[in-house]
Amino acid sequence: MSRTAVIAGQGALAPAVIAALDAPLVYSLDGFAPEGVDAQPFRLERLVPFLDSLLDQDVSRVVFAGAIRRPRLDPDLFDARTAQLVPRIMMAMQSGDDGALRAVLDVFQEHGLAIASVAEVASDLIPGEGVLAGEPSAADRRDAERAALILAAMGPLDIGQGAVVAQGQCLAIETLPGTAAMLDFAACHAALRPNPNGAKGVFVKAPKPGQDMRIDLPTLGPDTVTQAAAAGLAGIAWQAGGVILLDRDHAIRSAESAGLFLWAMPPS
Repeated sequence: MSRTAVIAGQGALAPAVIAALDAPLVYSLDGFAPEGVDAQPFRLERLVPFLDSLLDQDVSRVVFAGAIRRPRLDPDLFDARTAQLVPRIMMAMQSGDDGALRAVLDVFQEHGLAIASVAEVASDLIPGEGVLAGEPSAADRRDAERAALILAAMGPLDIGQGAVVAQGQCLAIETLPGTAAMLDFAACHAALRPNPNGAKGVFVKAPKPGQDMRIDLPTLGPDTVTQAAAAGLAGIAWQAGGVILLDRDHAIRSAESAGLFLWAMPPS
């Protein structure tokens, strides 16, 4: 009987994915286990023996769920077979996080392990097109479309998956510090909006153009709603079918309470 393994990263996504599966095996990169998840650690320096162990346990597919940052590698811990992969992975890392992730996925697949997306195993986490809370105004929709264009232009540079636009002006873009830091920045610079009484601004999330949709999808949740409200924004929009929404009911209630809209935009 084939089994599914979850590579659990930090944040709330891994527990949600684990709950959607039937008794998966759960692992985490050493030092990156999510809170409250019983995950067996493994090290990248011993990747090939780890993959062998998955096959020995009849694992046929793997789901990546949660945030993982590049670990510090200890040269003394590499086994001979994994060491042969180092030049290939290091070269991929030079092209950014996407390149590094693709290289790791290739290694998993070369060992006979299929990579399953969150959409395949927990489709309810990825909303389809539509407004889930509130109602974006015409100005909000224009700002959302502007932010989506900015994200599409940034995609090849592998910078981030989020942007804040108010009255056609970009107040902030998401970079390595993450969504919370970006929304804090937008809050600090809200006075830069051309018209203080005009549109408040929209936070937009979208996957990068050409992104491998099996891993590293952008993620939103109730905390994001709280942060967007604190930044004084009108709402949150995202690319329908390409963004994970955690704890949907809670997020919708929070948005309605704060007077924010939630909008899954049609892909551009």
